[in-house]
Amino acid sequence: MIRISVFLVTICSAALLTASFMGALHPAGDSLAVFRSYLALALLACGLILFAFRRRWRGGIALLFAIISLPPLYWPDSRAGAFATSGSGLSLYQKNMLFRMPDPAVLGRDILTRAPDFVTLQEVSGVNLAILDELGTAYPSRQFCSFASVGGVAVAARWPMVEGSGICAEHDGLAAMRVNMPDGPVWVVSIHLHWPWPHSQSEQVGRLLPLLAGLSGAKVIGGDFNMVPWSYRMRQIARRTGTNRLGPAHITLIKSNGWLRVPIDHVLVSGTGRVERLPLLGSDHFGLLARFHFTAPD
Repeated sequence: MIRISVFLVTICSAALLTASFMGALHPAGDSLAVFRSYLALALLACGLILFAFRRRWRGGIALLFAIISLPPLYWPDSRAGAFATSGSGLSLYQKNMLFRMPDPAVLGRDILTRAPDFVTLQEVSGVNLAILDELGTAYPSRQFCSFASVGGVAVAARWPMVEGSGICAEHDGLAAMRVNMPDGPVWVVSIHLHWPWPHSQSEQVGRLLPLLAGLSGAKVIGGDFNMVPWSYRMRQIARRTGTNRLGPAHITLIKSNGWLRVPIDHVLVSGTGRVERLPLLGSDHFGLLARFHFTAPD
């Protein structure tokens, strides 16, 4: 009975794991991709148990599939370069604030202390909207856009905004503006995506991609994508925007008493760099601080 149960769990885990690679065919694949590491670990355990039961070829296949499927959460990013240890270049502070953040002043002080060049925020609500004023003269260029009931999205920059460049996709969780940098103009974008299938993330991304692809030149995108970096949707966004998702992939949301730990907040840049994880500071999402530089297009 135990052997049959383990075999059935192995088959189910392998089937769901295979489906997690099929986000291009149906958005349910990306929903399963969120749990790919968990499915791979379950398959790994089943493979070891099958070996113990002397079902070696079945156990071997299960182990091999599990090992090659585990997402590279902590593998070094080959594009990080000197930014792994260097503080040079530009920087962006990414944060989902939590719409009911009790004291946004704490986050405001942390941003001002770290003094990034750009800031991207999500869940900017009536409770915490004052943070934009708190950033004050340090970030004279700001763009806020309403979104969902949990709050809007915002971008801020130390550099002057190109007149008339502000963009709001109020129903699709995007705020963007172009700023004049010493080396040329740069697009700064904040995104908040819905949860994946059966929710409307796939349709939302489909509407945003033409807008994002139309932003010419250097760009930096920070956001709560509600999606893991190895998903089809994240790879599609990076490809269509001509950006690289900066690594490593940090766990930014912890739910279900710690059983669900997912990297769903990201920074994408048309260049190279690296991100570090920042404290919660009253939110349910960890922040990210990205250090990067832009590279010339091929």
